[in-house]
Amino acid sequence: MLTLINTNRMTPAIGPIGLEYVAEAAAAAGIDVHVIDLGLSDEPETLLRDELSRHDPTLIGVSFRNVDDCFWPSAEWFVPDLSETVQQMRTLSDAPVVLGGVGFSIFADRIVECTGADFGIRGDGEQAIVSLYRALQSTRDFDNVDGLVWRRDGRIVCNRPAWPVELSLPARRRTFDNGAYFARGGQCGFETKRGCNRQCLYCADPLSKGAALRVREPAEVADEIESLLAQGVDVFHTCDAEFNIPRSHALAVCEEFARRSLGDKARWYAYLAVTPFDAELAGAMRKAGCVGINFTGDSASGLMLATYRQPHRSEDLAQAVRVCRDNGIKVMIDLLLGGPGETPETSKTTIDFFKQVKPDCVGASLGVRIYPGTGMADVLAGEGPLETNSALRRKYDGEFDFFRPTFYISSALGPNPARLVKDLIAGDERFFEPMEEEVGAAATDHNYNDNTDLVEAIRNGARGAYWDILRDLRGE
Repeated sequence: MLTLINTNRMTPAIGPIGLEYVAEAAAAAGIDVHVIDLGLSDEPETLLRDELSRHDPTLIGVSFRNVDDCFWPSAEWFVPDLSETVQQMRTLSDAPVVLGGVGFSIFADRIVECTGADFGIRGDGEQAIVSLYRALQSTRDFDNVDGLVWRRDGRIVCNRPAWPVELSLPARRRTFDNGAYFARGGQCGFETKRGCNRQCLYCADPLSKGAALRVREPAEVADEIESLLAQGVDVFHTCDAEFNIPRSHALAVCEEFARRSLGDKARWYAYLAVTPFDAELAGAMRKAGCVGINFTGDSASGLMLATYRQPHRSEDLAQAVRVCRDNGIKVMIDLLLGGPGETPETSKTTIDFFKQVKPDCVGASLGVRIYPGTGMADVLAGEGPLETNSALRRKYDGEFDFFRPTFYISSALGPNPARLVKDLIAGDERFFEPMEEEVGAAATDHNYNDNTDLVEAIRNGARGAYWDILRDLRGE
C-alpha cells in the first residue's frame, strides 16, 4: 500500500493538486493508494496516528508545497514543522518516507537531510512514485528512479530530476474532497503545463519544474475541469508559471474550453506574463471563462525591468490593462520592489505609473526572496561578503543560509523601506501595501497565509482569486 499524506495546513485551504495527480497516477498503475489529508483536519496529529495504526503501508509519501511564506517581514519558515511531522511518522510506522512537492524540489537534498526522510522526489512525482514503489518491492535498485533523492553508503545521492518530456496528468480528480477545499478555499487549481523557459532574476520555478516547457493536451485539461465541475467546483485558478507561454498553447486550451462551452459553466483566473498578450488572446480567454488575470509586472521602471530580466516595458503593461478592460477581465499587477538598484526614484516611477494606468489591484510586494541557483544569488556573489551587505534581511542568527527565508531590499530605500513605499502609494486603495516591520503595524499587504479577513469572506460565500476577494472586501 502507498499512503500519501497532505501536510499543508495553510489557510485559506489549498487543495493538494500535485498530490492528487500523484495519487490518481499511482492508482492507475495498479497500486493500492490510501490518503491522509491533514489539511482539512481539526486534529491532525490524532488523525495521523489513527490512520497509520489502521494501515500497514509499504511507502509513505508526503507533499511539501511551501518552504516558507515568501513574504518579508513575516518570513515564516515551514521546514521545522515538516521535520516534526516526519519524526512523528517514525513513531507510528516502519515504512520509508518519501517527500515531494514544488517547495521540496527547490531544496530537495537539504530537506531530506534535515528532516531525516528516507527519500525525496525532485520534479514530477506521477511516474517517479510508481518507479520507487516498484523498486522497494523488488530490486531496490534506486539509480534509475528519475528525480529520486536517496542515501547510499551514508551520503545523499540526487538522481536526475523527474521532468518527463511528454506531460500527461490524470484528468480524474476524485482522490481528495475537492468540494470541501472549494468551500474553504474559494477556488481550485489546475495545470495546463509545467516548466518555465524564462530567466527572471529571482524565480525558482525553473529549479523546481524544469527550464523546458512541457504542455498538456488541451482535451486532457478540459476533461479535468469537467471532472471538478461534476464535484460542484466551478471557480478555478491556473497553477502554471505563466499561462500565456507559449501563446499558441494558451489559445488551444481556450478553444477547447469554448468548444465544450466550459466558459458558461466555470469562472477561472490565471497567472500571465505581460508579453505576449493581445486582444485575440484576451478575447479567447474571456470566451473560455477567464474572469481575472494576475500579471507578473515587477516594475514600470525600465532600469528595474532590465535588472529583473523582464522582456516587457511600461507600454506593454499599459496595453495589458487596456486589453483586459476591453474584454471584461479583471486585472491584478504583481510588483516586486526593492531589488538590486531600486531607489526611491524608481519606486516612485512604478507607483505613479500604476496610479495612472489604474488596474483593479496592484500588489506592492517589498523584498526579493533569494534562492540558490537563481540570478539573485549571482548578484549577491558580486556584491561582496554577505555579512556586510546591508540589503540583506533575515530572522535567524549565524551564517547566511538561503535555505532559510533570506530577503534582499535595496539599501537605497533607507531604514524603513515599507514606510517609503506606503508614502508613495499615499492611500490609493488599489494597492496592497507592504507590511511594516514594527510590532503592531497594521497588515495592509496581500500575504494570503492565515489571512483572517480572507478566510472569513470565503466562509461567507466569497469565491475567486484571493486578490479579487480582498479587492471586493475593500469596496464594501
